[in-house]
Amino acid sequence: MKPKNIPGVPQQVKGSFHDTESIKKIDKTKDLDIKFNILKQRFFAINNWQKYCSEGSADFKLCDSSGKTVERLPEIGDYIRIDIPGPGGTEGRSFDWVQIIQIDLGIPNQVMIQCRPSADPIKKHSRKIAHFYSNSATSTFFVFKGENTIKAGIYGRNESPNLKSGFFNAIRNWMIAIGGMLGFSKIQWKCLAKGLVDFE
Repeated sequence: MKPKNIPGVPQQVKGSFHDTESIKKIDKTKDLDIKFNILKQRFFAINNWQKYCSEGSADFKLCDSSGKTVERLPEIGDYIRIDIPGPGGTEGRSFDWVQIIQIDLGIPNQVMIQCRPSADPIKKHSRKIAHFYSNSATSTFFVFKGENTIKAGIYGRNESPNLKSGFFNAIRNWMIAIGGMLGFSKIQWKCLAKGLVDFE
């Protein structure tokens, strides 16, 4: 299976990938814009993402450039702190971090946020990538409005284990990354995509 060619999503070069989407049909035309506006609000409320998944899913927090949790709309340069259920690293790191590298509001009827694994912004003097994937990976999050549908999509590209984070963290990263490549992370993303568009 080949990755979808979606404008704004980086080309797949190496490692694993995933295309995770959830589509909701809106029967009443008058409700379409209302539901899409709600979807965009949910999409930008990163601190609430866990609410749209089952218990035991990863928790997401929007953080500023210093790593402090903030309650506002995301901006380019912000970070997302990811708390994955289970043990953290053994070298002082218990969260995974990505940085928001792109936000696109310029195309009608869609919104995009793109992230890349990053160093822990709290540790100012560390350049070690604090994520189970290397920083060649990207995650691109979209919400779309169609003629009678709304859609949430999450597209992972160039996903390979981060093995440059110390011996024990490298083992942890390898185990989580391999699980992700085998489809376990897609379960998490499918849960989020489905939850975002679920208005029942």
